[in-house]
Amino acid sequence: MRAVRDHCVWTQQIDHDALVPYLIEESAELVDAVEAGTRDDLREELGDLLWQVLFHAEIASRDADAPFDIDDVARGLTDKMVRRHPHVFSDAVAETPEAVLVHWNAAKAAEKRARSSVLDGVSERMPSLALAQKMLGRAGDVGVRADDPTGPPTSESELGDALLALVAAAREQGWDAERALRQRLRRLGDEVVAAEA
Repeated sequence: MRAVRDHCVWTQQIDHDALVPYLIEESAELVDAVEAGTRDDLREELGDLLWQVLFHAEIASRDADAPFDIDDVARGLTDKMVRRHPHVFSDAVAETPEAVLVHWNAAKAAEKRARSSVLDGVSERMPSLALAQKMLGRAGDVGVRADDPTGPPTSESELGDALLALVAAAREQGWDAERALRQRLRRLGDEVVAAEA
């Protein structure tokens, strides 16, 4: 990555902001590979996403004010994983996935003491269905529930209420609303291609 940054004229002019669209695209392609691709697709897309991490770290390593490099990123991640897995790296006990989440959430809460809302750290740039699912979970932590709309929507606002209620229903069933819609859209795409043939 260092050689590419030093010798590729396109790469030299890229900054963190300019890389964001590529990061989003590579993340989406990885999701496609996980949900509908081959093992080769998965390996390739993981590499492309790793390239994004390496690229951002290389850019950051050259920052005049607060540089860090890929080793710093890896060290920080290692420290976080050790803190959040005391049942693996210390003497805590977790014999169920639920118990693991208790340890994870306690460690995360200790790390993020400065947060004043359960919504702090939730990115509004997430896809809307995924964001709704995440926010519903956090809202439930403080006793807020989505209203169940009555009747079919008659306005865009009511459509939003209906969509949120559908996401809430999916969440209650343990379903991923974003994935469900992606899978249905793939089938729609297949239907369009079949109709064109």
